[in-house]
Amino acid sequence: MDNRPIGVFDSGVGGLTVVKALRQTLPGEDIIYLGDTARVPYGTKARSTVTRFSIECVQFLLKFNIKQAVVACNTASSCAVETLKKRFDVPVMGVIEPGARDAVKISSSKNKKIAVIATRSTVKSNAYQKHIHKLDKSVMVLQQPCPLFVPFVEENMIKGAIIESVVKEYLKAIKSKNVDSIILGCTHYPLLKSIIAKYLKGVHIIDSSKSISIEIKRTLEKKQMLSNKKQGILKCFVTDDANNFKTMALMFLDKDISIKRVQI
Repeated sequence: MDNRPIGVFDSGVGGLTVVKALRQTLPGEDIIYLGDTARVPYGTKARSTVTRFSIECVQFLLKFNIKQAVVACNTASSCAVETLKKRFDVPVMGVIEPGARDAVKISSSKNKKIAVIATRSTVKSNAYQKHIHKLDKSVMVLQQPCPLFVPFVEENMIKGAIIESVVKEYLKAIKSKNVDSIILGCTHYPLLKSIIAKYLKGVHIIDSSKSISIEIKRTLEKKQMLSNKKQGILKCFVTDDANNFKTMALMFLDKDISIKRVQI
């Protein structure tokens, strides 16, 4: 057994979808969460900048003697994971590989068509497509950037006619292609899952936060590094205003949490 915490970082509040999934899958694990809110969003920044920010985030998490680093941000996962794995001794896992793997499992026995919706940076990186084709080159991958989804979520506009029309506009091309599954390639997007499911009826929705939480559990079990606690503790840190983050965090976790502002 290993009672050291799991470290999770994201460019902002969206990574709490990963935290929520981890707490459901691994309730006994302590979790240290860092939201780099002073430098959000990562999705509009250069690859080298995202990599530098990601290194600094992991360095902060290492102060808590973490046993596993989780890159909740899809942009950071697509730009920086390989660099982080080479630079640090602690195991590092991003959200892209687990999500791609789950999508391929579904599509390989069907139409072999997978859609990916994400930020422009994640789409531009082709990270999901690369990982999908490593597993099955015959799968068709359709990618669609959805830049307006994040601000809608952060404004808590996750229901109603306006967001439904935005979803329809972004996903109408995907709907016409008869895809088997769609990967929610941004940590904010699970909050729009019900609207997306309503529009893309019959399409399997891959929530990367759930995919990575299951993968982390398998990894820790294999290494015999699970915690023996019944209930783990969540500690949250941000690099900008904690009050604003706390308000938004209620959308993701449905519960009040303690948050501390830090410099990294």
